[in-house]
Amino acid sequence: PAEPRRGGEKPAHKERPAAQPAPQPEPPRRRPDVSPLQVEPVDPRPRRPAGPKPLRAADPVDPAAGLDADITVLRGVGPETARDFARLGIHTLRDLLMYFPRRYDNYSKMKTINRLEYGEECSLIGTVWEVRERRFKGNRTMLKVVLADGTGMLEVTEFNPYRKQLLQQGRQVVVSGRVDQYLGRLTIVPREWEKLDAELLNTGRIVPVYSLTEGLHQRSLRNLTAQIVNHWARKQPDPLPAELVQRAGLMPYGEALAQIHYPDNEAALEAAQHRLAFDELLALQIGVLRQRRQWRSAAGRPLAAPDAWVDAFLATLPYTPTNAQRRALAEVRADLSQPVPMNRMLQGDVGSGKTLVAAAAMAIAAQAGAQAVLMAPTSILAEQHYQTISRLLGAGGPGLTAGGDSPGLHPWPPTAIRLLQGATPASEKDAIYAGLRSGEIKIVIGTHALLEAPVEFADLGLIVIDEQHRFGVAQRALLRGKGTHPHLLVMTATPIPRTLALTLYGDLDLSVLDEMPPGRQPIGTYLLHANERERGYHFIRREVQKGRQAFLIFPLVEESEKSDARAAVDEHARLQKEIFPDLKLGLLHGRLRPDEKDEVMSRFRAGEYHLLISTSVVEVGVDVPNASVILIEGANRFGLAQLHQFRGRVGRGEHPSYCLLVSDSPNPEADERLKAMEATQDGFVLAQKDLELRGPGDFLGTRQAGFAGLSTARLSDVKTIELARREAIALFERDPELAAPEHHGIAGLVARFWAAGSGDVS
Repeated sequence: PAEPRRGGEKPAHKERPAAQPAPQPEPPRRRPDVSPLQVEPVDPRPRRPAGPKPLRAADPVDPAAGLDADITVLRGVGPETARDFARLGIHTLRDLLMYFPRRYDNYSKMKTINRLEYGEECSLIGTVWEVRERRFKGNRTMLKVVLADGTGMLEVTEFNPYRKQLLQQGRQVVVSGRVDQYLGRLTIVPREWEKLDAELLNTGRIVPVYSLTEGLHQRSLRNLTAQIVNHWARKQPDPLPAELVQRAGLMPYGEALAQIHYPDNEAALEAAQHRLAFDELLALQIGVLRQRRQWRSAAGRPLAAPDAWVDAFLATLPYTPTNAQRRALAEVRADLSQPVPMNRMLQGDVGSGKTLVAAAAMAIAAQAGAQAVLMAPTSILAEQHYQTISRLLGAGGPGLTAGGDSPGLHPWPPTAIRLLQGATPASEKDAIYAGLRSGEIKIVIGTHALLEAPVEFADLGLIVIDEQHRFGVAQRALLRGKGTHPHLLVMTATPIPRTLALTLYGDLDLSVLDEMPPGRQPIGTYLLHANERERGYHFIRREVQKGRQAFLIFPLVEESEKSDARAAVDEHARLQKEIFPDLKLGLLHGRLRPDEKDEVMSRFRAGEYHLLISTSVVEVGVDVPNASVILIEGANRFGLAQLHQFRGRVGRGEHPSYCLLVSDSPNPEADERLKAMEATQDGFVLAQKDLELRGPGDFLGTRQAGFAGLSTARLSDVKTIELARREAIALFERDPELAAPEHHGIAGLVARFWAAGSGDVS
């Protein structure tokens, strides 16, 4: 007969077998002297006393060691194992104590054989009645284990031959796993086995599951964390004052550290997670508030332009600014006029008009006699900004005046606005360097090339950083260092829910563009299943026949043995040969050199390619008004916020535009998530849903300082975020230096949290 199914395989039919004792298997070859049904039933109830459950792990080599001791003081950790831990960033006992499980398996539900129910996860205590071993080709071994507990018998199939040492006849064991069926009989797909007389770390409880690396295994790691919990966890002093712990209704710190690894029950696990998440969010908020105070304590240079000049600038625009753009510009003007540096984030959906606000801010800086710089993450985006800003400030623009209230409607000098990127010719770079040093160049727009040493400014007054999450802390600091406390405006097209923005960017003032300029058409969005892909191809061909162009996005560059996702390189060849042989197809991915990417995009914008096959590199910085369709393969593999960014690549011209989402997931829940894309064009709604479903993801970007410390906090947990924010603000107002004796523990908590980053959160 066929062998039982393994792992997550489903039964051949959907009938749910009734709970009943499993039929007795064929008579074993060797029997004990008693019937298995006469075995004394084992009481499945936990036999532990009330209170914290003891963990009978091996004693450490040196129980008196402190948490900063090397991990080798644990029994079972030698030099080789220590090297394995080092790959996970674990070097000390403290590192291991703070290495929290990534998830949990709940095997605390103890059942007897006659009460098993199909599909449930549970633990079962039984006596090993018989073990039969069967060998296959390729040195594979299978064990047939017959268990009895006085209420029935159960046959379990185990494919790990090393379990035979544990599964000795007559021994009482605990097995945990999912109840399945085979040939109408209930069985258990085993995940863990343990001797009943051992203190249970792997079965019969809520079991921690840790992220691993080569050389480490769950069972051995649990033995080590149990040593930590036994000897150190509950002895740790609480970093928070007792009155704060009581006021916020938090679990004591040491108990939370113990329960996060080996929770007594689900309520204890939830309370531990809440306590440790609160600590992380409190440390995050205090660090952000500290950065805000530091930024605002610097002396800045006021940059102002007369109202008449600003009105003249707005009057020259080819369109009427939205109320949101006027509001954001007023907020930016107010900041620029202050004697402290502006530190503002301009957040707006795709196409909401952020560039206009940035252009106006840079023009104001130049009008006030200072220089302004805009840094973008890609040369494509830098070129687009250069063209747009030159158009806005060029012929017919308000120009530069010598001062006073006169608008001065003469054009800007041709050399006042320049573009600097890696591909800029050397001779042109030298001229730009000289113009920046002399002050002749008022506005420069570019890429990472702006960070190079030869770039020096005569008087840098304003920095604008687009798609700021694409830049690291050190890069932003390097650019700021080229001026004396310049004003800073960072922009992002990634809609960030307000709660998350206040948490991560509390050091920044926030301006939101929540209106779209008139004329932007909604993009028709449709979900297709994998077997409907040909319909999408047919629709694209129809649009191309109308003179339009299309994007096709793929999740990978090349096919991978570890993934069945479609890949751009292979699909480019297939589509060109089999589907669109009469069309011209371009290929864009992250492995191309910057100049190769620029050439592909330039040719696509010029209409030389009908279709552009691309990976996610096209997400930011592509403006092709003639593109009317974007088809996204494996859409279920992307977050909603990222899909919304892709969708924004079309609908930028006068033609109706469409976004086709092709899902290759067999999971209906993934498609339900994608249906949100069909339902709304609002990026903020999608971002909030993405946050709830997937966590912060790219919202964090490379704002790296300290975010490695977010191990238990969920940025979708609004209540905990707001509680931590209130406490952080109140604490910061009373004692910003955390100098009071009762706040020393919090100071240490903040220092440890931010130690993972650079200490700069701007």
